[in-house]
Formats: sequence, structure tokens, C-alpha cells
Amino acid sequence: MRFSDLLGLAFSRLGTGKLRAALTMLGVVIGVASVVALVSVAQGATKGISDRLQSLGTNLLTVNAGSVTSGFTRGSAGSATTLTLDDATAISQLAGVQAVEPELSTSKLVIAGTLNETPNVIGTTPGYPTVRAYSMWVGTFLNQAAIDNNLRVAVIGATTADNLGLDASSIGSTIYIGGLPFDLIGIMQPKGGGTGFNNPDDEVLIPVSTARQLFVGTNSVRTVGVSAASADQIGTVSAEITALLEQRHGITNGGDDFTISTQAQLLGTVSGVSDVLTLLLAGIASISLIVGGIGIMNIMLVSVRERTREIGIRKAIGARGRDILAQFLVEALALSLAGGLIGIALGVIASLGIGAYAGWGLVFNPATVVVAVGFSLVVGIVFGVWPASQAARLDPVVALRYE
Repeated sequence: MRFSDLLGLAFSRLGTGKLRAALTMLGVVIGVASVVALVSVAQGATKGISDRLQSLGTNLLTVNAGSVTSGFTRGSAGSATTLTLDDATAISQLAGVQAVEPELSTSKLVIAGTLNETPNVIGTTPGYPTVRAYSMWVGTFLNQAAIDNNLRVAVIGATTADNLGLDASSIGSTIYIGGLPFDLIGIMQPKGGGTGFNNPDDEVLIPVSTARQLFVGTNSVRTVGVSAASADQIGTVSAEITALLEQRHGITNGGDDFTISTQAQLLGTVSGVSDVLTLLLAGIASISLIVGGIGIMNIMLVSVRERTREIGIRKAIGARGRDILAQFLVEALALSLAGGLIGIALGVIASLGIGAYAGWGLVFNPATVVVAVGFSLVVGIVFGVWPASQAARLDPVVALRYE
């Protein structure tokens, strides 16, 4: 028989038992939908994290202070006072460095009119927008004169502005940081991608010299952000910074009191975790496909038993064993393929809903669909071969006498 005849026969047969066919396909539908949706979620989460890392800055390197060890307890990175503003100045003189921004960070109550909040207050330099990839919405950013003269001026993030009820007309007004008056000179464009303490739009930026004088009282910094002139120079700049700081800190045995991280390292870590997570989620979802395959095999075995006399008649009028085998195998494939296509549609809808809720949109990889369809077909073949072979081996005389 031709394949088109077998396919038509298979669908006509499935059409006579729609409810049973639907229940048989359910396992495959759930399995394929789960694979598509969960893989999309994993890839969407990776995209969201990668976008956030990319938004942190252009060709970014982050130099962090070392850690403090007390007895048998080692503190977190940045807990030691091993980086200074002078180190940041020295780094800015290196070839290949586009901009440098040291950070003195603290948390202070900020008041504007009758509203207040406690954002992250960062003492920094004019290189901050370049290194961290910010742009101004209104007003101006901190300049070198503000650093040199310890001016009480402030630039705020978009979320901070919203929380304090400040807008473009507020430029030049006075806000209070830690009880001290500061002139508001600028509001930055929103970046998005964070909430709570990690919200990059909920911050107040003041001159690093002012932060040191009024709030921190030290020349030590926990973090120095560095923007390389180009992506090709990141490795070279990192090596130069390492050599410079080792020389300045008198390190000769390789026990550096600082760490340097790059976007490439962070993205590589995220990618590795994402790959493992995607495989794990796809593996879990694939269990449903196996369960669906067992359901197909069970129904096909029942179908062989129900249609024993039909098989005997077909063999008696000349049908070969391979024709019977092909007929039942195509029926199993039709069940799994139909379930796979329905599962893909449901998986895409679920991915769209989850992506819209999470904020990363629809992340759809055609390769996932190809794998899901291929897997559903494999399920149909693997779990359909045994019932089909059982039908093909029936003796026509015995089959005709079957009640």
C-alpha cells in the first residue's frame, strides 16, 4: 500500500474513536508542551540575565577589593580596604582604559519635600555614565569641578525620582541626604532590570570627594569600575590593571588582595548554568513523553486485539505482514504527531504568557520545536513497533476464527 493510503486509513480509524484518540494523545501533548514551555522559560531567563549584564556597562571590568579574614572566618569579597581612590586614578592612566569610576557606597535617608526613601547613595566620578552605560534624562551629570571642590550636588536615578515625586521641573531644587542639603542637578534615564536593593534606577550619585568627607570618612573603595576602549582590549587592560595594583600594593608572591571580573566571565557562567538548567528541565518534561508513549502502546495493543478479525480478512485477501505492520505503525505515528503538534501550540502559548509576565517576552527557538516533534515521532515508532509487529505476525486462519 502507498503511504498516502496508509495515512488516510490511519486518520479515518482514529476518527471513529475521537475520545479514545484524544486521551491517548494527552500524554504526548503534555510532554511536548512541557518541553517547549520549560526550555523557553530557561532560555528567557538566560536572556533576561544576559541583557541585565550587558546593560551594566560597555566593555566593563570590575575591580573589587579583597576580603578580610578573622580567625578561621573569611569575609566576602570587598570587605577589606585594599583599594583606594589613588588606585583608581592610577588605573585611569593606563593605555586602553576609556573611563574609570571608583565607588564609595552607603545608604542614607533622602528627603524631597514631604516624601522620603532610603536608596543606595554612591560617591563617584564623572566616568560613571560611561562605565555603567547610563544616559541623562534631564540636567547634567557630576563634573570634575564638583569633585575638586567637594560640592553638595546630586544626580538621581529614575526610580528614586518617581519615589520622591521629582521631575524635570525639580532640577535646581534642594534634596536632603542624611540630613544635609544637596542641589539636584540631574535625573538619569531608566535602565530597568532590577528590583529592591538591586534596582539600578534607585540610587543617588554624589561627588566621591563629598561622600568621603561627609558620609564615609575613608579613602578606601570597595569597587572600581573600568571601561576598556574596545572589547578586544579587555584582556590586555585586565592584565595591565593586575600588574599595576600588584606593584602599588607591593605584592610579589601572587597573593592578590583584589579581584577582577569581566562581562565575558559573567556571561560564560550564566551560559553554563543555563545549558545545565535547560537540559534538566527538558529531561524532566520528557518523562511525560515516555508516559504518553506507554499510553500509545497500550491503546495500540488493545486495538490489535479488537481488530483481529479485520487483520485476518485483510491477510486472507492478500495483505502481507509488512502491510499490516505499516498500517498499525502509521496509526501510532499519527497519534504521536498529532499530539506533538497540539503540544507545540500549547507550549508556545504558555511560553508567551510566562514571558509576558516575567518581562522577557517570547523566547522561541525553532530547534526546540524540531526536537520536540522528532522526539514525539520517535515515541510513536518505539512504542508502536511492538503492537504493529504483533498484528503483522497474526495467523490469518486463527485471526478469522477469533471471537
